[in-house]
Amino acid sequence: MEAVVSEIREEGLSALLHETRTFPPPEEFAKQANAQPGIYAEAESDPLAFWASQAKRLTWDTPWTEVLEWNLPFAKWFVGGKLNVAVNCVDRHVAAGLGERVALHWEGEPGDTRTITYKDLLTLVSQAANGLTELGVRAGDKVAIYMPMIPETVVAMLACARLGAPHTVVFGGFSADALRGRILDCDAHFVITADGGYRRGAAAALKPAVDEAVQECPDVRRVLVVRRTGQDVAWDESRDVWWDELVPRQAETHEAEAFDAEQPLYIMYTSGTTAKPKGILHTSGGYLTHVSATHRLIFDIKPETDVFWTAADIGWVTGHSYIVYGPLANGTTSVMYEGTPDTPARDRWWQLIEKYKVNILYTAPTTIRTFMKWGEDLPAAHDLSSLRLLGSVGEPINPEAWIWYRTHIGRDRCPIVDTWWQTETGGILITPLPGITATKPGAAMTPFPGISADVIDNDGNSVGNGEGGYLVITEPWPGMTRGIYGDDERFIETYWKRFPGKYFAGDGAKRDEDGDLWLLGRVDDVMNISGHRISTTEVEHALVSHQAVAEAAVVGANDATTGQAIVAFVTLKGASDVDGEAGEKLVAELRDHVAHEIGPIAKPRQILLTPELPKTRSGKIMRRLLRDVADDRPLGDVTTLLDPTVVNAIKDHMTDEAAEKE
Repeated sequence: MEAVVSEIREEGLSALLHETRTFPPPEEFAKQANAQPGIYAEAESDPLAFWASQAKRLTWDTPWTEVLEWNLPFAKWFVGGKLNVAVNCVDRHVAAGLGERVALHWEGEPGDTRTITYKDLLTLVSQAANGLTELGVRAGDKVAIYMPMIPETVVAMLACARLGAPHTVVFGGFSADALRGRILDCDAHFVITADGGYRRGAAAALKPAVDEAVQECPDVRRVLVVRRTGQDVAWDESRDVWWDELVPRQAETHEAEAFDAEQPLYIMYTSGTTAKPKGILHTSGGYLTHVSATHRLIFDIKPETDVFWTAADIGWVTGHSYIVYGPLANGTTSVMYEGTPDTPARDRWWQLIEKYKVNILYTAPTTIRTFMKWGEDLPAAHDLSSLRLLGSVGEPINPEAWIWYRTHIGRDRCPIVDTWWQTETGGILITPLPGITATKPGAAMTPFPGISADVIDNDGNSVGNGEGGYLVITEPWPGMTRGIYGDDERFIETYWKRFPGKYFAGDGAKRDEDGDLWLLGRVDDVMNISGHRISTTEVEHALVSHQAVAEAAVVGANDATTGQAIVAFVTLKGASDVDGEAGEKLVAELRDHVAHEIGPIAKPRQILLTPELPKTRSGKIMRRLLRDVADDRPLGDVTTLLDPTVVNAIKDHMTDEAAEKE
């Protein structure tokens, strides 16, 4: 990788790395792709007509009278139109004669499996909707879902959508406190949960957290519980109901009601700068249009033949949009897996791809880097020839992980779509289109057709090619959040005040010399080094481009001389020697490597070699905690960590290293 340093104003964001490798789509792939080159011009000439054409692929009970009503920053899409989201995801495919098509290949972590056709799914969703109705759920009621990755989670979401009851799915790894806060904030009167789920070979309990949470939620009327693990649970006869005693005895048909396009579909909570999470509200018609269109065009879905796997948890927006609503709206066959990639062995994913002949895999860079650390021998031992497209989601992917993904998983023949979007955006906004785009390792490339994005400086002016700045969306889009639930003022303050008239995502970005977009991570992950504003992402990319490095996390630490100094936490591939002199030599080599790739200004003050990095259960690195470690502050909240012991081990290691230097 060739690297250059750009000279820019202090208040700008440095665009440091320069990528020269490109990968055009294979000729045969391009010929058959759902998205052909004319799509960009079509969408640019009339964005509203483009989105209307995508919406017409859905089944509407009542047509809309106006595509967009825009009172900045509040949007209404497909005004006057009525539809039912669950009908679009299930019923219409059965009505079209596709009832025997598989909707879900589900694999439990212990190895139990279920194959659910669209006809099966229609029966399950209808029975669940009838069961929820018996419990008292009505249109507009909020339902909290706190479940493992099992088919009933999908069924519960669709049953809520069918009834017009907005759901809030709370990731099963969150604490009772987190669950309680979300139930209270959205005023949920019903909870759907399970006794537990399987994770890393053990039954992890869920019901006890619900019991603790609802002690302080007096308005929760009923708790519906799925038997998954069979473990003993406490029981409140006046409140708790077993799923298998309520749902299977219900009628197998349910007459679905059509709802307004702006009927709330779900509320998803995402962390904010304050202690209180933000309840991101998504509605029905625009959201379903956005996720079905992006799913079909970005992943080049051929529903008659493709097997699609979004390897994420339904508790996050990726699971909502690209496990449940997008794929099912398109009549797709998907894989859904309950457990972790290393249970019972580190090749579990490759076993699943081989078993189900997966064609499209969509996962996070942090998972890809974990596989890099485990080595290429594991995927090499499996037949991955069914794969034809790979996707990346969740954070910027560093170029070397992108290349590893293409080489060892895609076997140098699968296009990669590196996608940028957020909980707030509902669906993907910036991405390659796999039959059109000549991709660059690590670049998100261009806005999806119908999306207007820009990179701007502090004054709101577009930056030139080769420059960095702030990523904004300049026009409304169908999947956009309709606000923060119950707090319009916070919505305006958080997303629309910094650059009036533009949605500010909170992310830094750069335009490269060709005008293609690169994401540089959160703006609060920018370091000010001797007056240069440097993205942690680019320093991490430089570190991971070294052959010994599997993963890196970079933070800015207080420094009396430079204002901030770069501190890097690095995990290595395989069994690299990190003890004593060998470790010191490698650290020096890595510091020089960053200086060579980016420039001396980006050379880390300190590099700590560590076996693991602190990550959330969704796989995101907790840089906030690493900043606490680097500045020797008390550690913040660690309840969402996958392994809370990791950050303490790093802190101890750093303390030991400092003592040795003294």
